[in-house]
Amino acid sequence: MDKLIDALGVRHAPAKTPARIVSLVPSITELLFALGLEEQIVGRTHYCIHPQPAVAAIPSVGGTKKLKYARLRALQPTHVILNIDENPRELAERLMADGFQVIVTHPLAPEDNPLLYRLLGGIFHREAEAGRLTADFERALAALRQEEWPVKKVLYLIWREPWMGVSRETYIARMLALVNWETLPAESAVRYPILQLDRFLLDAADLILFSSEPYCFEAADLERFAHEHDCPLEKLRLIDGEMTSWYGNRAIAGLAYLVRFARTVCNPGWVAKKTDRP
Repeated sequence: MDKLIDALGVRHAPAKTPARIVSLVPSITELLFALGLEEQIVGRTHYCIHPQPAVAAIPSVGGTKKLKYARLRALQPTHVILNIDENPRELAERLMADGFQVIVTHPLAPEDNPLLYRLLGGIFHREAEAGRLTADFERALAALRQEEWPVKKVLYLIWREPWMGVSRETYIARMLALVNWETLPAESAVRYPILQLDRFLLDAADLILFSSEPYCFEAADLERFAHEHDCPLEKLRLIDGEMTSWYGNRAIAGLAYLVRFARTVCNPGWVAKKTDRP
């Protein structure tokens, strides 16, 4: 069995069943369902929206950063799952100080997903389910790597007012790198930088992607952007942010989605199916 060590280096013992789990990470909540743990999830955030409709029946404790702490305590969880990007460190420290068993996650690249499956599968006695997810992920990754992808410079926008993007140190950028898409700016001191959309940056981008989260860009935003920034509309695309930023079991579908999406960019004559579009 793999050593059950989380992102903080904490070693976890297999849970005494049944566990009572509060997940403060939307993609982890979905992963717990995929591992067959839905009966043991006692709390979630209001951003945990998958899978529907089952997840709606689980009590919400608030947001990923601002939650109702008394409500979480009242649920009497045996385990609370957090993520370094999603949840503040102060929350993790408070939970630990109050005696909760805290599992901290932090996948930095798509290839980290199998380790995540095995970590949670091992803690919560779902080793077989974790193994099946690992096999599915590895097949999807192998299929992506069978194709040759031309290098493209990509500006990936996650917010407006101010405009924000992603650095190459993020999970999103490393996901896009699987199809040889290099995110701009090339260097950034922060993971999610505020961008100055000057002529140099816009002209350097072969492709400008507008994510569906955390800001939900729509087609009208692309038209407005093209007009305001004197930018060709044909290099602006909407992209499903869940498929590029959510780890866990959604990353498996995300790899297949990225293949289809990249084909529409690299091969303009390739006609996408309705389900391929964000």
